[in-house]
Amino acid sequence: MTTTTNRDETYDPERPGRLLRTERDVLIPLLRKADDSAYEIRTCCPGWTVRHVLAHCSSALMRVVETRFEEGVYSPESNERDIAERADWSNSRIVDELERGMTEAGGIMVKAKGRLDGVSLGEWVHAGDVRAAWGLPGAYGGDGLADALPLLAEHSRRTSALPLHADVDGWDEPLALGVPDGKRPPARYIGDAPTLIRLYTGRPLTGTRYELAGAKETELPIFD
Repeated sequence: MTTTTNRDETYDPERPGRLLRTERDVLIPLLRKADDSAYEIRTCCPGWTVRHVLAHCSSALMRVVETRFEEGVYSPESNERDIAERADWSNSRIVDELERGMTEAGGIMVKAKGRLDGVSLGEWVHAGDVRAAWGLPGAYGGDGLADALPLLAEHSRRTSALPLHADVDGWDEPLALGVPDGKRPPARYIGDAPTLIRLYTGRPLTGTRYELAGAKETELPIFD
């Protein structure tokens, strides 16, 4: 598997939707088998249970599907309102909405030409939050990595993150993240892909092993 970071050569508009559908096929069956008590388990997202995370994810994707982007959308306040609107919903209804969003949002993202790609990546990361909360394998990994890592690189450039070259286990070529600014040489990461995802999304690093030179962990997160 190779990765090249020139957007003109490698950008794939189908990638966000493909990532969502890949995760849907794994996550939705897990959610439907889970007891209601599992939805009340706390996640790494401050103040949010699994149910809160899923309600946020389903509402965020339905905003894409229905093209509802009012001022302040996806802000912490907007996210909390979306969760509160689903407070009386059953867990199964939230999962139904999530499944629909993961199925239909990709087509809208294609038309957005990259502007909504970060939503897809964020939803995939939140699916990892659920797996981590439940102690399941595959958090921030699995088949979705083939699309998640290029999306992470793209999003890091959109957010003008600091430059970093990542030597990722199992990838043939280094992954270039961020935007060179001429002020500092690219930082260097050596380690596995799930840990790189954790670093860039501010997830707990307990139990991980990696090498990072030229940057601090606190400089890397590009998601709130």
